[in-house]
Amino acid sequence: MFNLARETSFIAKSHANINALWASLIVEECYRLGLTYFCVAPGSRSSPLAVAASSHPHTTCIACFDERSLTFHAVGYARGSNVPAVVITTSGTAVSNLLPAVVEASQDFVPLLLLTADRPPELHETGANQAINQVNHFGSFVRFFFNLPAPTDHIPARMVLTTVDIAVNRATSPPLGPVHINCQFREPLDNSPEYWLPSCVDGLDSWMSSTKPFTTYTPLHSCASVGISGSMLEIQELISSAKRGFLLIGAIHTDDEIWAALVLAQHLSWPVAADILSGVRIRKLWSSHHGSHERLIFVDHLDHILLSDAVNQWIKPDVVVQVGSKITSKRVSLMLEGCSPFSYIMVDQHPCRHDPSHVVTHRVQSTISQFVDCILKVPLQRIGSKWSGFLDGLNAVVAKEISFQIYSEKSLTEPHVAHELANVLSSYTALFLGNSMVIRDANMYSCSLVHLPAIRSESTSPYQCIKVTGNRGASGIDGLLSTAIGFAVGCRGRVLCVLGDVSFLHDTNGLAILSLRMQRKPITIIVINNHGGAIFSFLPVAKRTDERILNEFFYYNHTISISKLCAAHGVQHFCTKTKAELQEAVLISQQADSDCVIEVESSIDKNAAFHSFLRNRVGQIATHTFNFLSSPFIPEASRGNLSLGKIHGIKYLLYSAHLNAPPTSVSLNGSTTSFCRQGFVLAISLEDGTVGYGEVAPLEANQENMLAVEEQLRFILHALEGARISSCLPLLRGSFSSWIWTNIGVPPSSIMPSVRCGLEMAILNAFASRQSSSLLSILHAPKDEVASCNHSGTRICALLDGEGAPVDVANAAYDLVHEGFCSLKLKVARRRDPVEDAVVVQEIRKRVGPLVELRVDANRKWTYEQAMEFGSLVKGENLQYIEEPVHDEDDITRFCEESGLPVALDETIDNIHGDVLVALGRFTHPGIVALVIKPSLVGGFENAAEIARWAHVQGKMAVVSAAFESSLSLSFYVQFAYYLDQQNADITRALDKKLPAPVAHGLGTYRWLKEDVGTDPFKISHNPCHGGVEASIYDADHLLRHFEINQRVILRSSSEARGQRYVLNLETEDFLYSVEVQEIGERCHDDTLLFLHGFLGTGRDWIPIMKALSVSARCISVNLPGHGKSKMHYRSVKGSAEEDRISIRVVAAALCKLIDHVSPSKVTVVGYSMGGRIALYMALKFGVKLDGAMIISGSPGLKDATARKMRSTKDDARARSLASFGLKSFLESWYLGDLWSCFREHPSFEQTVERRLHQHQDYTSLAKALSDLSIGRQPSLWDELKHLKTPLLFIVGEKDAKFKKIMLNVCSDLREGADPEEEKHQGVVVPGCGHAVHLENPVAVVSLARQFLTKLRKSNDLRQD
Repeated sequence: MFNLARETSFIAKSHANINALWASLIVEECYRLGLTYFCVAPGSRSSPLAVAASSHPHTTCIACFDERSLTFHAVGYARGSNVPAVVITTSGTAVSNLLPAVVEASQDFVPLLLLTADRPPELHETGANQAINQVNHFGSFVRFFFNLPAPTDHIPARMVLTTVDIAVNRATSPPLGPVHINCQFREPLDNSPEYWLPSCVDGLDSWMSSTKPFTTYTPLHSCASVGISGSMLEIQELISSAKRGFLLIGAIHTDDEIWAALVLAQHLSWPVAADILSGVRIRKLWSSHHGSHERLIFVDHLDHILLSDAVNQWIKPDVVVQVGSKITSKRVSLMLEGCSPFSYIMVDQHPCRHDPSHVVTHRVQSTISQFVDCILKVPLQRIGSKWSGFLDGLNAVVAKEISFQIYSEKSLTEPHVAHELANVLSSYTALFLGNSMVIRDANMYSCSLVHLPAIRSESTSPYQCIKVTGNRGASGIDGLLSTAIGFAVGCRGRVLCVLGDVSFLHDTNGLAILSLRMQRKPITIIVINNHGGAIFSFLPVAKRTDERILNEFFYYNHTISISKLCAAHGVQHFCTKTKAELQEAVLISQQADSDCVIEVESSIDKNAAFHSFLRNRVGQIATHTFNFLSSPFIPEASRGNLSLGKIHGIKYLLYSAHLNAPPTSVSLNGSTTSFCRQGFVLAISLEDGTVGYGEVAPLEANQENMLAVEEQLRFILHALEGARISSCLPLLRGSFSSWIWTNIGVPPSSIMPSVRCGLEMAILNAFASRQSSSLLSILHAPKDEVASCNHSGTRICALLDGEGAPVDVANAAYDLVHEGFCSLKLKVARRRDPVEDAVVVQEIRKRVGPLVELRVDANRKWTYEQAMEFGSLVKGENLQYIEEPVHDEDDITRFCEESGLPVALDETIDNIHGDVLVALGRFTHPGIVALVIKPSLVGGFENAAEIARWAHVQGKMAVVSAAFESSLSLSFYVQFAYYLDQQNADITRALDKKLPAPVAHGLGTYRWLKEDVGTDPFKISHNPCHGGVEASIYDADHLLRHFEINQRVILRSSSEARGQRYVLNLETEDFLYSVEVQEIGERCHDDTLLFLHGFLGTGRDWIPIMKALSVSARCISVNLPGHGKSKMHYRSVKGSAEEDRISIRVVAAALCKLIDHVSPSKVTVVGYSMGGRIALYMALKFGVKLDGAMIISGSPGLKDATARKMRSTKDDARARSLASFGLKSFLESWYLGDLWSCFREHPSFEQTVERRLHQHQDYTSLAKALSDLSIGRQPSLWDELKHLKTPLLFIVGEKDAKFKKIMLNVCSDLREGADPEEEKHQGVVVPGCGHAVHLENPVAVVSLARQFLTKLRKSNDLRQD
C-alpha cells in the first residue's frame, strides 16, 4: 500500500518501470475497494500483477497451477465472504480455463474480478507464443469488460484506477457477476529499471493522501426503488387477500437476507417451503423461543408430499411469493406449472428472467429486506383454514416416515448421509453441497429441525440458521472441491462439504489447494462413492437403454482409489461402509485441526432400489394421510388446527375378572384354584357426549403393579382435563407421542406401557365412536379397502399350554385343529429337561400333520446350551419359529446361525428402552423371522405400529399378541392386526415384491376368559374360504361400537381426588406464620407427604403429583413464607434489618409446628430447590418428626464463607430489583439462566411463568424471602451429613450438571456415617430432565416417591418385628 505522506517523486523511485506502477495501482485500488483475496496462477506475462499482489502488505494470495480450479476457488471465496476475489492469470489458454467458473459465477450472480495478462497489440495475429484473442473472451458471461492498453506514461494513471472502480462496481451491483479486465504488458515483465515520466501520476495527490478508492459509487435506496407507489400496491393487495398463500424460499447467501425471509414468513403465516440452499431448510430452534416456531408452518418435505397424485390435484395456491433465487426441486416446479392461473410474485435483486416454467406474474427487483419492509406495512389475517392444517399434518407424517425408513435400513445409504446433515453440523459450521444426486438428496431427506438447549440472551430470532451453498448457477460437477475450499476461506468457519465421487474426481486438482496451509479452519469432505454417475439411474434413459451402454457411457464404473489420491496430497482419509463408521469418522474430523476426506461406500443399484422404495412408500403414506385428513372423520371447522375437540371427562373403573386357567406367564401355586385378571377400564368422553373405552391391564411379570398404574391414571385424569384431541392421532406416526408431551407434559416413555396402551385405545375408540365409524376406518386404511374390511377377518393362532403328558398335549392340539385352527403356539421350557419339550413337539407334529403352523415359545427360560439341545431335536418338525429361545438376548443371532432354526422376538421387544429402531437394528438377521408384539407391553399402538413397520420392511412377520386382556382389548387388537397386515401389503408393493401370506395373530387368549369386562363376548369363527379360525372385523367393530361394561366384575370407580385449601395460623414465642395449605387424600392413609416448593413456586406446583399419590397417601403442600398469601414475621421488631431476617432454622421450626397440627404421626417431607434445602435441614435438625426426606435439586449449602457472602450479596441485589421493578421483568431475567435451559423447552414453561405472575402479588414479601432464605445465609450442612439418621432420597435431573455434582458429593458424605449393610440413603438421576424435575417429569417423581414410601414402610415393618 502507498504511504499516505509519500510524494510523486518517491513513487517514481519505488517502481522500477511503468508495468510495475500500473500493476501496483490496480492492486492498491482493489484493496481500497475491499478486494484483498488474490488467486494467482503462475505465468510469465502476469508477473507484474503477481508481484504487486504478493508484495502488498494487506492482501492474501493463493497460488495454484490449475487455472480452472483456481477460479472456482475464487467463486467459493466470494460465496463465503460476499466479497469478490481477484483472479490473476497469464495469457493464452490459461484464460480459456477460467470459462467454466466464469459461467457459474455469471449464472448465479457471484461477483468476481478477472485480471488476465495479455500480449501487446503488436504480437496479436502474428503467431506469437501464447497470444490469442482475449478481447471479450467470456462474451455475455461477464458484466463488464475492458481491454486495458499496455502500460505507458502517456496515459494518465487515473485511467487505471477508474477502470478498476467501474469494474468492481459492476461486479457488485445488481445483477452481480464476474467482470474482466484484460491487462496487456510489454516487456520487461520483471522489476528491471526503465525510465517513465512522473507526469502520468498527476492528479493523484488527493487519492494518495487518503485510503478511499478514486471513484466512489453511491447507490440511492428509496421506496421508489421497489415501486411502492405503483405496482407494489397491487402486490400488497394480492398478498392481503390470499386465501391459499404459499411462501417459497430459494437460495439465499447472506445472514441479513435469511433473517428477512424469516420475518416475512412470520408476518405472512403462510405455509413455507424452504430450499436446501436457503439457509432456512436446516435450522435450529433456540429453546428460549419455545412456542414461537409454532407460528411458522415449514413444509420441508413438499417434494415427497407431491409424490401423491391426490395431493397434487388438491394443492392449488392462489398466491405464491418466492424470495431468493431458483429452487432445487423439479417436482415443486412442476407443481407450480400446474397451478395456473395464480399469482406468482418473484422477489430478487437481479432483473433476469429466471422463470423456466413461465409462471411468474409479478417480479419485484429488490433485496428481500427491502421487500419485507414494504410488506410489513400491510396488516394480514392469519390463514386458519385447512390449507395450512393439511400441509402441516402432511409434512409431519411424511417427515416421520422418511426418518423411520432411513433409520430402519441397516446399511449405510445415501439418503442417510443427507438425513444426518443437521446432526453433523454445529451452530458455527457452514455446508457446501455438490451437484447431481448430492444436492437432490439433501433437499429431499435432510432433517429440518434440531433444538438447541442453550440460549443467547441477545438472540432475537427463534432460529439459528445454517449457511448452505453450492454451485447451482450452471449446476455443473466441475470445480466443486475447489469452490468448497474457497467457501471455507470466505466464510471463516468450519465447512462440511458433500460431493459425489465423479465430482470429486473431476476436480482432483482441488486437493492441491486443500493441501496448502492457508489461513482457514479445517474442512471435512464427505465423498459419496457409488463408483459412477448414480443420477443416471433415476433418469428415463436408465429404463430404455441397454445395460452395457449405461455402464460404458453413463455410469462410468471407475475403480480409482480416493484413498491413494488423498495420500498423494497428504490429506487424511477415512473409508466408511457402515453408519457407525461414518458417525465415528465425522466425530474424529470435527475434533481434528486438519482437513479430512470421508469416503462413503455406496452402490448404484442398491442406491437406486432404496430411493425407489422410499418414493413408493412415502407416496403411499402421503396419499393415505391426505385421504384421512380429507375424510368426514374431521369436521370442516376443525381442519385449520386439526383438533377434534376437547376431552370433557375421564374416569377409570377397577375390575377383577375370573379366568378359566392361570395365564401362561404366571408361576403356579399348588394351593391356588381360582385365577383372576385385574385391570382398569378407562372411559374418555368428548364434548358431544361420545365415550371411548380403553383397557389398562398391567402384568406383574412386566414390573407393573396395580398401585403404580392407578397413580399414573390419577395423574392423567388431572393432566388431560380439558385437553384438546388432535385429529392426527390415528395416523400413529409420532402424533400420540407429541400429543402426550404437549398435553400431559411428560416424556412419552415415562408413561407405563399398559397405561399408554389403554389411553390410546380409549382415545381412538372415542374418535371412531364420534364419527360412527369403525376403528379400522379411522386408521386410514385405503378407501377402496375399507368397504370390504367388514367382510374380512383376522387369523388367530391358538395358544396351547405345554403342561401334561406329551400324548395329552398332542391330543389337545389335535382338538384345536379339529375346531379349525391352522396355527398353534406351544409353551415350552417349563419342564426340567429340553428333551422333554422336544418330545412334546414331536408328538404334536405327528398328531396334527405337516400342514399346521406350529410355533413354540420358551419365554427366555433356556440357556444357550439348552436351547441348542432342544433345537437339534426339533429341526425336522417344521417349526414356524421358536419364540425367545435363549435367556441372553446377545445369544439370539448366534442361536439362529448355529441352529438354523427360525426365531421370533417377544420379551426382547418389551424390554427395549430408548430408540426403538437403534435397538431393533441388532436383529436384522434373516433367521429372525417374526416379532411378537403385545401392545400393552410395548407402550400402545403407535409404538406397536412402528415396530411392525420395521419388521415388515425387514421382511419379517409382525404378530399382534394379547396379554390375557378382556374382549375390549381383543376386539381392538383384531382390527389393529388387520390394519398392520394391510400396511405390510403396502410396504411389499412399495418394495415391488410378492404379497405375503396372511399372518395368524396371537389372540388365542380369549379361551382363558371365564368372566369378561364387557357384556358381549368376543366372537371367533371358522372361515371355510381361507381356512383357519379368525375373528371377524365386523364382529370386533360391533363389540367396540356397542360396548357395555359388565358391572359384575367392577370393584370400584375412580373418585375425584378432592382437596381442601385452608389457612393455618401458627404461633410460637418468636414468630407468627400464616400459611396457606393445600391437602389432597384421605386422612386414614398410612403415609403422609409434606411438599415444599422452590423460590417463586407455590404449593400448587405439586398438585398433579399430589393427586397421583393420593391413591394411597395423604398429601399436603404449603406456601412458604413470602409466597402466595403466606406471611411470616417476628412477634416484635428486632431492630436491625439483619436481626429481623427469617432464617431457614425459623422456617423449619414453623413447619415442624405445622406437622403437629396436621398429622398425629411422622411425615415424609418432599422439597424442591429452596424447599429441598429446608427439607434437608428438617431431616438433620428435626428428624424425629420425619419418616424420610425427598430432596429434589437441593443442596446442603455453600461450604466456603466467601462464597456464601458473595451469594447473599447477589441475592440481595436480585431482591432489590424484584421489589423495585416488579415480578414480570424479574421473571424474564430469572428464567434466562442456564439452570432453566431444559425447563424452557417444556410445554408447560410459559404457562408456569404466567401462573407465577398471578400467584404472587406481594413483591416485597417475595423479595424478602429471596434475600432471607438465600443459600448464602444458610449455614453449611455438609459436615453434618454423616450424622443423618433420617432416610434420604436425593433426586436430580440428568441435564443439571451442577446439582448432579452436588448429589454425588452428598451421597459420598452420607456413606461415611451410614451402616454399610443398610441402604438408607439413595441418589437418583432422572433422565432427560434439568433442574425443575418435578415440573419437567412429574410422573418420574410420582414413581420415585412410591418406591421410596414402599421402602420406608418395609423398613418400619422390619424394625417393629
